[in-house]
This record gives sequence, structure tokens and C-alpha cells, in this order.
Amino acid sequence: MSLSRVTKQQTSQRAPDRPAQLLAWYDRHRRRLPWRAAAGELADPYRVWLSEIMLQQTTVRAVGPYFEKFVTRWPDVSALGRAALDDVLRMWAGLGYYSRARNLHACAVAVLNDHGGVFPDTEDGLRALPGIGPYTAAAIAAIAFDRRTMPVDGNIERVVSRLYAIEEPLPKAKPLIQQMAATLLGTSRAGDSAQALMDLGATICTPKKPACALCPLNDDCAARTRGDQETFPRKAPKKSGTLRRGAAFVVTRGSELLVRSRAEKGLLGGMTEVPGSEWLAGQDDAAALAQAPALKGGTRWHRKAGVVTHVFTHFPLELVVYTASVPARTHAPDGMRWVPIATLDGEAFPNVMRKVIAHGLDL
Repeated sequence: MSLSRVTKQQTSQRAPDRPAQLLAWYDRHRRRLPWRAAAGELADPYRVWLSEIMLQQTTVRAVGPYFEKFVTRWPDVSALGRAALDDVLRMWAGLGYYSRARNLHACAVAVLNDHGGVFPDTEDGLRALPGIGPYTAAAIAAIAFDRRTMPVDGNIERVVSRLYAIEEPLPKAKPLIQQMAATLLGTSRAGDSAQALMDLGATICTPKKPACALCPLNDDCAARTRGDQETFPRKAPKKSGTLRRGAAFVVTRGSELLVRSRAEKGLLGGMTEVPGSEWLAGQDDAAALAQAPALKGGTRWHRKAGVVTHVFTHFPLELVVYTASVPARTHAPDGMRWVPIATLDGEAFPNVMRKVIAHGLDL
């Protein structure tokens, strides 16, 4: 489907009024978000960038407390650029997709060192920074610098695909959705236009049971006219990853826990974990147990009942948890360390490891 093949409904005479209708609705119903400037105020590029990185693959509700912690600890990009990566990872722990935290820190360092602590104000300049892709660059450019561009997130995809009844499934439909979304930009207030569509998707044009009667664009929404709005956007069948299995080893030395840091690159890079086996499809318990950490004096492992399950983007995971208690003078193996159990909240554990530790220590 191309722009030239949209229906008469999609190119109705109402279309030129859509940007104005959106902005009028936004002025009455805009959400109050901790990173969003109030009406008439200039947006802070740092807060816009930080929120956009945090909101990737995460909900507004989950991001709110993390955002507040970050801006309290590091009130501007220069402060974040001077922070230690380990501190950033600890503060990020629980938000998931940890490559975002590493890229966040690398971007702050680049803005501090290469741009004097000031974000570039163009899409091209923003895209040259670590961790900023096409969508994030467009969002920052529009919202923070009022550049006339339309970022397209999941909410906007849903609104546009319904408004124009785009039959092509995602992800192939993305270029067409981007093209049609741009028609909803007015001659000014690009950032507000983008945020209006985001808010419309989040509060009115929701995935299930959209409140079409309250939508400012309902009169000429193609999907609503047809009555099948909940079926948009069309999506290609989702491929589920192969189950991987492994073992995790929860070792205590009195009131301390044995941990290590994952490699900087790769899944959960740089995060803290308890020792464990590789995560492999078809791995049996004996093979996983053979990868237990070698502690001097030998270790008697106790297998906990049940398994810890976790779902990553590309695969589900099952971990068998083994526990052991070792004498007070036991040294940590190379690459590992003992940390007080009382201070575990301050460690950069990903969610899967917090599940493992809770299961192993009966927390």
C-alpha cells in the first residue's frame, strides 16, 4: 500500500484540519508527566532525552520513579556524563534492557566531552550520539527543539494505522505509517503534535476497547467507519524463541552472597549476577551443575524445588537454583566477590537475578 492508494476516506477534505484538531484536543487533555514541559514552557532536552531512552520497551508507570531518581542524582547531562558507569547501572537496575543504560551513559559522556554539555538540535546531530536511533532523534528534535519532524512510537503507530486503515502488517507497514503520520504535523508546534498523538494513543486510541467517542479524529477514522478498529495495527505472526535452560548458584558465607559481573558486551552486559551456567536450549541439569563455581574445600549443593522463569525479548528462560553455605574464610573464586546480603538492593542486579536470589534465599 502506498500513499497514492489511500481511500477517499483517508484523503477527505477534513484531512487538513486534523493537525489543528489534534492540537486543540491536546491543549485541553495533555497528560502531566515529570519529563514534560508545562504549556508555554521550553522543554529541557536532557529530560526529553532521558525519558525517551527510559520509555523504550517500558511503560510510563514503570519509568516515573526511575526518572525522578535519575534527575535528583544527576540533574543535567554533564552530571550524568561525569558519573561512574557502575553507579548508572545500579540506578537503572529493574528497568530491563540494560544496553540502554550503557548507551545512556556513553551518550552523556559524548555530549559532555564533544558538545560542551549541550545536545545537538538537529536529527542528524542527535543520531550521531551513542544509543540514539531514528525514532529517538526525531522525538528529541521535535519535542525539545520544535524541529518539524514526526517521531513514530507504538502509540502513534496504532493511531495512524486505524485512522487510515493500513492493511499492511507490521513491521513492513512502518514506512507507510511514518509517511502518513507526517501528514498530521501542523505548520508549527511539532513537538506538541507528536505528544498529542502519543497521548491520544495512550489514553483514547488504546489497544483494546478504544474510546472512539472521545477521539478528536473520530469523524473520519477509516477503521472506526468500518467497525474493525481493534484489529489495527495489523501484525505479522510473532515468532517465539526457543526455551533456554541453565542453573544459578546461590552461595552464602555467613551474611554475604557470592556474585560476579557479567561481560560488558552482550545480554545484561555489565550487570551483577550470582554465578551460573550457560543458558542453552536443551541443556540438562547435570551439564548445568557441572558449571558450578569451584570453591576450595568442595561444596555440597542443594537443589531448590521448582525453577525460576523469565522471558527475554527473544527467548524464554528456566533456571534451576542450587544453594550452598561455605565457611567464613572461604575465598571468592577469580572474577567473583562477596557482598553483604543487607546491601543487595544497591547492586545492579537484573530482574532475573533478583528472582533467583529471592528463590535461593527464601526472601
